[in-house]
Amino acid sequence: MDWTVSELAKMIDYSLLTPSLTDEELEQGCQIALHHDVASVCIMPYYLKRCVEILAGSAVKASTTIGFPHGSHTAAVKLCETRRALSDGAQELDVVVNIGKVRSGDWDYVLADLRPLIETAHEASAKVKVIFENCYLNDDQKIRLCEICGMLRADWVKTSTGYGSGAGNMHDFRLMREYSPPHVQVKAAGGVPDLDTLLAVRAIGVTRVGKRSVTILEEASRRLAMAQQVAR
Repeated sequence: MDWTVSELAKMIDYSLLTPSLTDEELEQGCQIALHHDVASVCIMPYYLKRCVEILAGSAVKASTTIGFPHGSHTAAVKLCETRRALSDGAQELDVVVNIGKVRSGDWDYVLADLRPLIETAHEASAKVKVIFENCYLNDDQKIRLCEICGMLRADWVKTSTGYGSGAGNMHDFRLMREYSPPHVQVKAAGGVPDLDTLLAVRAIGVTRVGKRSVTILEEASRRLAMAQQVAR
Protein backbone atom coordinates (compact mmCIF):
# COMPACT_ATOMS: atom_id res chain seq x y z
CA MET A 1 0.00 0.00 0.00
CA ASP A 2 1.37 3.43 -0.89
CA TRP A 3 -1.00 5.14 1.54
CA THR A 4 -2.05 5.09 5.18
CA VAL A 5 -5.49 5.60 6.66
CA SER A 6 -4.22 8.77 8.32
CA GLU A 7 -3.09 10.16 4.97
CA LEU A 8 -6.49 9.46 3.43
CA ALA A 9 -8.25 11.01 6.43
CA LYS A 10 -6.32 14.22 5.79
CA MET A 11 -7.92 14.37 2.34
CA ILE A 12 -11.43 14.61 3.78
CA ASP A 13 -13.35 17.80 4.46
CA TYR A 14 -16.18 16.49 6.61
CA SER A 15 -19.22 18.30 5.24
CA LEU A 16 -22.03 19.40 7.58
CA LEU A 17 -23.93 21.73 5.25
CA THR A 18 -27.36 20.08 4.95
CA PRO A 19 -29.73 22.83 6.17
CA SER A 20 -31.95 20.44 8.13
CA LEU A 21 -29.18 19.22 10.45
CA THR A 22 -30.02 19.75 14.12
CA ASP A 23 -27.62 21.09 16.72
CA GLU A 24 -27.21 17.55 18.04
CA GLU A 25 -26.34 16.24 14.58
CA LEU A 26 -23.84 19.05 14.02
CA GLU A 27 -22.24 18.32 17.38
CA GLN A 28 -22.03 14.60 16.59
CA GLY A 29 -20.56 15.35 13.17
CA CYS A 30 -17.79 17.44 14.70
CA GLN A 31 -17.01 14.64 17.13
CA ILE A 32 -16.84 12.09 14.29
CA ALA A 33 -14.46 14.36 12.41
CA LEU A 34 -12.29 14.67 15.53
CA HIS A 35 -12.27 10.92 16.10
CA HIS A 36 -11.06 10.22 12.57
CA ASP A 37 -8.68 13.22 12.48
CA VAL A 38 -9.88 14.40 9.08
CA ALA A 39 -8.59 17.53 7.36
CA SER A 40 -11.47 19.84 8.26
CA VAL A 41 -15.10 20.24 9.19
CA CYS A 42 -17.02 22.42 6.75
CA ILE A 43 -20.00 23.68 8.69
CA MET A 44 -22.83 26.17 8.28
CA PRO A 45 -21.80 29.70 9.25
CA TYR A 46 -24.12 30.06 12.23
CA TYR A 47 -22.54 27.00 13.92
CA LEU A 48 -18.94 27.90 13.11
CA LYS A 49 -18.08 29.41 16.48
CA ARG A 50 -19.24 26.27 18.28
CA CYS A 51 -17.36 24.11 15.77
CA VAL A 52 -14.17 26.05 16.53
CA GLU A 53 -14.68 25.35 20.24
CA ILE A 54 -15.13 21.63 19.64
CA LEU A 55 -12.06 21.34 17.40
CA ALA A 56 -9.81 23.48 19.60
CA GLY A 57 -6.45 21.84 20.25
CA SER A 58 -6.83 19.34 17.41
CA ALA A 59 -5.33 19.19 13.92
CA VAL A 60 -8.81 19.33 12.34
CA LYS A 61 -9.47 22.71 10.73
CA ALA A 62 -12.70 24.66 11.12
CA SER A 63 -14.19 25.70 7.79
CA THR A 64 -17.32 27.40 6.56
CA THR A 65 -18.93 28.67 3.37
CA ILE A 66 -19.11 32.09 1.71
CA GLY A 67 -21.80 32.98 -0.84
CA PHE A 68 -23.21 29.49 -0.47
CA PRO A 69 -24.73 27.75 -2.34
CA HIS A 70 -25.48 29.91 -5.41
CA GLY A 71 -22.65 32.46 -5.39
CA SER A 72 -25.02 35.31 -6.24
CA HIS A 73 -24.53 37.41 -3.08
CA THR A 74 -23.11 40.84 -3.78
CA ALA A 75 -19.35 41.20 -3.41
CA ALA A 76 -19.89 43.38 -0.32
CA VAL A 77 -22.02 40.71 1.36
CA LYS A 78 -19.45 38.01 0.58
CA LEU A 79 -16.72 40.17 2.09
CA CYS A 80 -18.85 40.76 5.19
CA GLU A 81 -19.41 36.99 5.46
CA THR A 82 -15.67 36.44 5.13
CA ARG A 83 -14.80 38.89 7.90
CA ARG A 84 -17.42 37.40 10.21
CA ALA A 85 -16.22 33.86 9.53
CA LEU A 86 -12.64 34.85 10.27
CA SER A 87 -13.67 36.57 13.49
CA ASP A 88 -15.51 33.39 14.49
CA GLY A 89 -12.32 31.40 14.00
CA ALA A 90 -12.54 29.97 10.48
CA GLN A 91 -9.26 28.54 9.22
CA GLU A 92 -10.55 27.65 5.75
CA LEU A 93 -13.28 29.18 3.60
CA ASP A 94 -15.23 27.59 0.73
CA VAL A 95 -16.25 30.49 -1.54
CA VAL A 96 -18.77 30.16 -4.39
CA VAL A 97 -18.06 32.14 -7.55
CA ASN A 98 -20.83 34.22 -9.11
CA ILE A 99 -21.93 31.51 -11.54
CA GLY A 100 -23.96 33.80 -13.76
CA LYS A 101 -21.06 36.20 -14.16
CA VAL A 102 -18.75 33.33 -15.08
CA ARG A 103 -21.22 32.13 -17.71
CA SER A 104 -21.56 35.71 -18.97
CA GLY A 105 -17.80 35.97 -19.42
CA ASP A 106 -17.62 38.99 -17.11
CA TRP A 107 -14.15 38.14 -15.87
CA ASP A 108 -13.50 41.60 -14.43
CA TYR A 109 -16.47 41.10 -12.12
CA VAL A 110 -15.29 37.60 -11.16
CA LEU A 111 -11.84 38.97 -10.29
CA ALA A 112 -13.30 41.85 -8.27
CA ASP A 113 -15.61 39.42 -6.47
CA LEU A 114 -12.88 36.98 -5.43
CA ARG A 115 -9.81 39.16 -4.90
CA PRO A 116 -10.79 40.90 -1.63
CA LEU A 117 -12.06 37.65 -0.11
CA ILE A 118 -8.83 35.80 -0.82
CA GLU A 119 -6.66 38.71 0.31
CA THR A 120 -8.66 39.17 3.52
CA ALA A 121 -8.49 35.45 4.33
CA HIS A 122 -4.77 35.26 3.66
CA GLU A 123 -4.11 38.30 5.85
CA ALA A 124 -5.74 36.29 8.65
CA SER A 125 -3.66 33.17 7.79
CA ALA A 126 -6.78 31.38 6.55
CA LYS A 127 -7.04 29.42 3.30
CA VAL A 128 -9.59 29.67 0.50
CA LYS A 129 -11.25 27.08 -1.71
CA VAL A 130 -13.01 28.57 -4.74
CA ILE A 131 -16.11 26.61 -5.80
CA PHE A 132 -16.83 26.61 -9.54
CA GLU A 133 -20.15 24.65 -9.78
CA ASN A 134 -18.87 22.88 -12.89
CA CYS A 135 -22.19 21.34 -13.90
CA TYR A 136 -23.21 24.77 -15.27
CA LEU A 137 -19.91 25.59 -17.00
CA ASN A 138 -18.12 24.57 -20.17
CA ASP A 139 -14.45 23.59 -20.20
CA ASP A 140 -13.26 26.99 -21.40
CA GLN A 141 -14.98 28.65 -18.44
CA LYS A 142 -13.49 26.12 -16.00
CA ILE A 143 -10.02 26.69 -17.47
CA ARG A 144 -10.35 30.48 -17.19
CA LEU A 145 -11.42 30.13 -13.57
CA CYS A 146 -8.38 27.95 -12.87
CA GLU A 147 -6.18 30.68 -14.37
CA ILE A 148 -7.86 33.39 -12.29
CA CYS A 149 -7.55 31.37 -9.09
CA GLY A 150 -3.88 30.84 -9.84
CA MET A 151 -3.36 34.56 -10.36
CA LEU A 152 -5.20 35.39 -7.12
CA ARG A 153 -3.32 32.64 -5.28
CA ALA A 154 -6.38 30.77 -4.11
CA ASP A 155 -5.43 27.68 -2.13
CA TRP A 156 -7.84 25.25 -3.81
CA VAL A 157 -10.18 25.08 -6.75
CA LYS A 158 -13.27 23.03 -6.01
CA THR A 159 -15.73 21.37 -8.36
CA SER A 160 -19.14 21.95 -6.82
CA THR A 161 -21.37 22.79 -3.87
CA GLY A 162 -23.46 19.62 -3.87
CA TYR A 163 -26.54 21.71 -4.60
CA GLY A 164 -26.14 22.07 -8.37
CA SER A 165 -27.47 19.70 -11.00
CA GLY A 166 -24.31 17.57 -10.97
CA ALA A 167 -21.28 16.65 -8.89
CA GLY A 168 -17.60 16.29 -9.68
CA ASN A 169 -16.29 13.80 -12.23
CA MET A 170 -12.92 12.48 -13.38
CA HIS A 171 -12.86 14.71 -16.45
CA ASP A 172 -13.21 17.82 -14.28
CA PHE A 173 -10.69 16.62 -11.70
CA ARG A 174 -8.08 16.10 -14.41
CA LEU A 175 -8.93 19.37 -16.16
CA MET A 176 -8.67 21.43 -12.99
CA ARG A 177 -5.38 19.82 -12.01
CA GLU A 178 -3.95 20.34 -15.49
CA TYR A 179 -4.88 24.02 -15.75
CA SER A 180 -4.22 25.06 -12.15
CA PRO A 181 -0.67 26.12 -11.26
CA PRO A 182 1.21 23.97 -8.74
CA HIS A 183 0.46 26.30 -5.82
CA VAL A 184 -3.31 25.76 -6.27
CA GLN A 185 -4.68 22.45 -5.02
CA VAL A 186 -7.80 20.66 -6.26
CA LYS A 187 -10.81 19.62 -4.18
CA ALA A 188 -13.38 17.12 -5.43
CA ALA A 189 -16.86 17.73 -4.05
CA GLY A 190 -18.97 14.75 -5.04
CA GLY A 191 -17.97 12.10 -7.52
CA VAL A 192 -15.84 10.17 -5.02
CA PRO A 193 -18.17 7.48 -3.68
CA ASP A 194 -15.67 4.82 -2.60
CA LEU A 195 -12.10 4.01 -1.67
CA ASP A 196 -10.98 3.02 -5.16
CA THR A 197 -12.19 6.35 -6.56
CA LEU A 198 -10.50 8.23 -3.72
CA LEU A 199 -7.23 6.51 -4.56
CA ALA A 200 -7.74 7.27 -8.26
CA VAL A 201 -8.30 10.99 -7.69
CA ARG A 202 -5.37 11.08 -5.28
CA ALA A 203 -3.20 9.67 -8.05
CA ILE A 204 -4.09 12.53 -10.39
CA GLY A 205 -3.36 15.17 -7.77
CA VAL A 206 -6.64 15.84 -5.92
CA THR A 207 -5.77 16.66 -2.30
CA ARG A 208 -9.20 17.15 -0.70
CA VAL A 209 -12.64 15.62 -1.09
CA GLY A 210 -15.90 16.70 0.48
CA LYS A 211 -17.72 13.90 2.31
CA ARG A 212 -20.36 13.51 4.96
CA SER A 213 -19.31 9.97 5.67
CA VAL A 214 -16.29 8.11 6.97
CA THR A 215 -17.15 4.81 5.29
CA ILE A 216 -14.19 5.32 2.93
CA LEU A 217 -11.86 5.42 5.93
CA GLU A 218 -13.51 2.36 7.44
CA GLU A 219 -13.02 0.50 4.15
CA ALA A 220 -9.40 1.68 4.03
CA SER A 221 -8.81 0.30 7.52
CA ARG A 222 -10.30 -3.06 6.55
CA ARG A 223 -8.28 -3.25 3.34
CA LEU A 224 -5.06 -2.35 5.11
CA ALA A 225 -5.69 -4.96 7.83
CA MET A 226 -6.33 -7.64 5.19
CA ALA A 227 -3.12 -6.71 3.36
CA GLN A 228 -1.15 -6.96 6.60
CA GLN A 229 -2.64 -10.39 7.32
CA VAL A 230 -1.68 -11.62 3.86
CA ALA A 231 1.84 -10.26 4.30
CA ARG A 232 2.25 -12.37 7.42
